[in-house]
Amino acid sequence: MHNNKSIKQVIQITLVIFLVCGLNTITYAQTYTGNLGITNNGFSIIPTFSFNSPAVTTQMSWEKNNWSVEPDIRLAPDLTKGSMLLWFRYVPIQKGKFSLRTGLHPAINWFPKNIIENDKPSELYQLRRFLAWELAPNFKINKNLNVGIYYLQGNGLQENGVRTSHFLNLYLGASNIALNDQINLSLTPAVYYLNVDKKAGTYFTANGSISHKKSPFSLQSTINKTLQTKITGGKNFLWNIALIYKIK
Repeated sequence: MHNNKSIKQVIQITLVIFLVCGLNTITYAQTYTGNLGITNNGFSIIPTFSFNSPAVTTQMSWEKNNWSVEPDIRLAPDLTKGSMLLWFRYVPIQKGKFSLRTGLHPAINWFPKNIIENDKPSELYQLRRFLAWELAPNFKINKNLNVGIYYLQGNGLQENGVRTSHFLNLYLGASNIALNDQINLSLTPAVYYLNVDKKAGTYFTANGSISHKKSPFSLQSTINKTLQTKITGGKNFLWNIALIYKIK
């Protein structure tokens, strides 16, 4: 458990680390992309879980050759909930229509928790640290269609809370579907298996976005539906809508 001051210090230190890593990476990067977003419901990297409240998000990527550094930050506007990940990714195979990506990230997240202390209600923040790695093979069927598998294995670095998780996602990606001369639609339906400390569940999720060729803004939405599960802490159905600004 951590008090408000400790949480603010951790957030500040983490943001400085992200900024230093970003500035150092920019010096050597060949390409940079990123986006900023605001949503009515901030989703976790695993869509089983969400903030259940609005969030501001940003994902950035600095790339050189087959390597990339990719911060992923999701914050409640009042900073009472949040998560910060720093991805280090590598693409060892990019041959024809097939590619393989791997990566790892350290991460922290935090959220408020109500407790009783000295017979008085009190609110403290619970801060959790994680280390995870991924494996992501993908096959491009044509310029608009691809299929892939995404595996993420996470490890909690504290005694309380989640210790081990396995996330296996099978998805179909349809991108840049022309609705007219200017507006494109992208859809990514998926089914996935999640195992959290030996409790398992299966789910359906889908992400969709609508963009205009001449605008850096897009509308995105994600849904998540439980098929069957023994995992607690998630809702049977989750959804959000987000306004995204593409930086580059």
